Amino acid sequence: MSVSTAKARLARGAETAGRSPEELREIVSHWGAELELAPAEVIIEWAAATFGERFCVTSSMGDAVLSHIASKVVPGVDVVFLDTGYHFAETVGTADAVKHTLPVNLITITPVQSVAEQDAEYGKDLYKRDPDLCCQLRKVKPLQESLSGYDAWATGLRRAETHNRVIAPVIGWDAKKRKVKVSPLARWTDEQVERYIADNGVLVNPLVYDGYPSIGCWPCTRRVAPGEDPRSGRWAGTNKTECGIHS
Repeated sequence: MSVSTAKARLARGAETAGRSPEELREIVSHWGAELELAPAEVIIEWAAATFGERFCVTSSMGDAVLSHIASKVVPGVDVVFLDTGYHFAETVGTADAVKHTLPVNLITITPVQSVAEQDAEYGKDLYKRDPDLCCQLRKVKPLQESLSGYDAWATGLRRAETHNRVIAPVIGWDAKKRKVKVSPLARWTDEQVERYIADNGVLVNPLVYDGYPSIGCWPCTRRVAPGEDPRSGRWAGTNKTECGIHS
């Protein structure tokens, strides 16, 4: 799907009345504990049944595990991919492969400004001088806008990835986005992910096998040595550990 078509679709979705924040928080309060130990397939099935077309899956295209599970449970589900303009070619290629091999509706979202336009306004290589602002402009804000037509979004967030995510609920309330945040894989271990990939022939970003266990934008991602924290390659040399999407 082209960017213009995706934006038109999202605009139409935004016109469809969704639940109020109070109603959404009530759903989280009622179902959060109920689904905490449920299988990922059940969690996605519940989300699709509860929110219908106002539910989507997001993917950073490190792998297609969440998209693969969602496509089996809800064929044709919206999968939102945020193309920051700084992605590795392998990441964009993985998104393209997902689009052509899985029964999903891939929606590619881009920031308002191209990299060149951002450079013209803020100066070249903003990511070096102010990575937080760069992430805000190229990740946080575009995703916030792209989710305007949805009441709930599913992420591939896993507690095992970083200590900061240890309390990530399976069904939670995202106060900043005022959406229900669904994390079907929150309890999955690295071993479970690897086994699912192997058993189902799931697409994986080639960079994962080239020393990049956690993949972000190329200027801010480096290879990780064996034994290092898998996320230590993100914003290496800084105190930054998250882009802001999950904070």
